[in-house]
Amino acid sequence: FAGFDELEKIPQVTLVKLDVTDSKNVREVAAEIAGKVDIVVNNAEYHRRSGIASRQGVETARAEMDVNYFGLLRLAQDLGPALRARAADGQSSAVAWVNLLSVYALANFPAHGTYSASKAAAYSLAQCLRAEMRAAGVRVINVFPGPIDDEWNQLLPPPKLAPAALASAIVAALRDGVEDVFPGDVAQEWLARWRD
Repeated sequence: FAGFDELEKIPQVTLVKLDVTDSKNVREVAAEIAGKVDIVVNNAEYHRRSGIASRQGVETARAEMDVNYFGLLRLAQDLGPALRARAADGQSSAVAWVNLLSVYALANFPAHGTYSASKAAAYSLAQCLRAEMRAAGVRVINVFPGPIDDEWNQLLPPPKLAPAALASAIVAALRDGVEDVFPGDVAQEWLARWRD
């Protein structure tokens, strides 16, 4: 992705290969780094535009669930215990978990029907994660953006959320202790409709 080389050059950054669909890989990475992790940002995502009638078979929906839902579950099972232990370190701990979900997790958007369903499942799991982590002092932040201005949304008309605006919203939520974040115009409109 754009900026990968620059990211790799930052001395405080260590890049590790992680496939959230591979339980063994997640366990191995967690065993290697979990004791050093302060903040998990789960932005793993598989997204294909389709509803129920627009595509035959379940392969795409299964892939979306494997990454978006089961990927979160694998991460939570293997990184969660170490984060809870780090949170117990006392005043110096600043442990948090951030899930990049989608505003379509609140109510299904038929043009992205199976993706919406996978994100709704992830949202439900994230609520469980939040309840389990709260007692240890780990904050779980769920981020519900609308379309992000990235390679997967090139054909969508504006408004789209700039990646920098998304990053700023996450940092602000971490700083301010906000648990549910709805960055961008589309997310705010979708949230208002959902509340109505």
